[in-house]
Amino acid sequence: MSDILADGKTAGAAPSDGLAVLEQKRSTAETFGIPLAVLAELTHRCPLQCPYCSNPIELDRGGSELTTDEWKKVLSELAEIGVLQIHFSGGEPTARKDLVELVQHATDVGLYSNLITSAVLLTKEKLSALADAGLCHVQISFQGNEPIVADRVAGLKNAHEKKIEAAKWTRELDLPLTVNAVMHRQNLHQLSDIIQMAVDLDADRLEVANVQYYGWALKNRAALMPTLEQIEETSRIVEEATTRLKGILAIDYVVPDYYALRPKKCMGGWGRQFFNISPAGKVLPCHAAESITGLEFESVRSNHSIAWIWQNSEAFNRYRGTGWMPEPCKSCEFREIDFGGCRCQAFALTGDAGNTDPACTLSPMHEQIFKDAEREAAAHQDRFLYRNFAGGTLETEGEHGA
Repeated sequence: MSDILADGKTAGAAPSDGLAVLEQKRSTAETFGIPLAVLAELTHRCPLQCPYCSNPIELDRGGSELTTDEWKKVLSELAEIGVLQIHFSGGEPTARKDLVELVQHATDVGLYSNLITSAVLLTKEKLSALADAGLCHVQISFQGNEPIVADRVAGLKNAHEKKIEAAKWTRELDLPLTVNAVMHRQNLHQLSDIIQMAVDLDADRLEVANVQYYGWALKNRAALMPTLEQIEETSRIVEEATTRLKGILAIDYVVPDYYALRPKKCMGGWGRQFFNISPAGKVLPCHAAESITGLEFESVRSNHSIAWIWQNSEAFNRYRGTGWMPEPCKSCEFREIDFGGCRCQAFALTGDAGNTDPACTLSPMHEQIFKDAEREAAAHQDRFLYRNFAGGTLETEGEHGA
């Protein structure tokens, strides 16, 4: 099967056309420049067992992770090509013993650094060392506003207590704080209290982050899918809190895809504003891109520079821009607003990443996913299939009761 390039031509063009096709491909990529922010997934190791984990089904093992020197080389290259922000993530980035050294290097090369963490492995001394190394911002994920629900979702006892403590240390060190509240049917009833928790923790920002259903979350969709009534109430609560807390707490909120009318502008559009680097060094258009089979992703360990990978790699150009789009996306008035929505979701639900995102009402599958959401939410299946990454081995723990 021939590969589709960003300009809609195929890789099987005649030899005499090859140079013209290559130039069109390069021209398409170069219009997007270099993104301002990059997600650095330092490791897939994590002490939590979240049933909605966004990491790939096949996790990178510890032995395949980039070394300290390799990450330093990456950070230097990112700064040289114009990236401004580096977001250290995982898995759990604090599982890396060299995290302080990496933050210091990011500071030395002029990158704004953000730590995206579960916080359960943090100590006050470690956070203080990170602050001294120049860490600019901390984002902590929460699974609820109290231990019973939160610890059950995280699959770890005392996790919520540790998160609260780390959030307080963050503000004591005068670091900006974002609370990332991962929301689904089993904790949406706590949203008002979670908003108040964010205020009490003196957070600058709250992400009301509805679970996205690919990867491990797709396995738990029936246990996580909110009801339509919950979504309507969530929207009301967020609207009221946004007005009431203006100037105190910034709130980000997006309606879950299965209940949306239009797809979200996923990652600002494929290969337009963002990329992430996996623990093993693969350069990806988004954190879930490896879920799309048939795409080959270049590595920072290859002979290509990161700038070359961003501009010229086939994976980044496959769904970049609008030239790849089929109908109805191709003639849609919103094609350069949402850029077709999420390719990973299209692949997960239709088997073809080039199809219209089913979150869009113009997709022939939209009515079906809406019905699936209503059916699964009404079934009240509340048991989770947890994941565990221990000793370099992925283990399915089975279903745990409420």
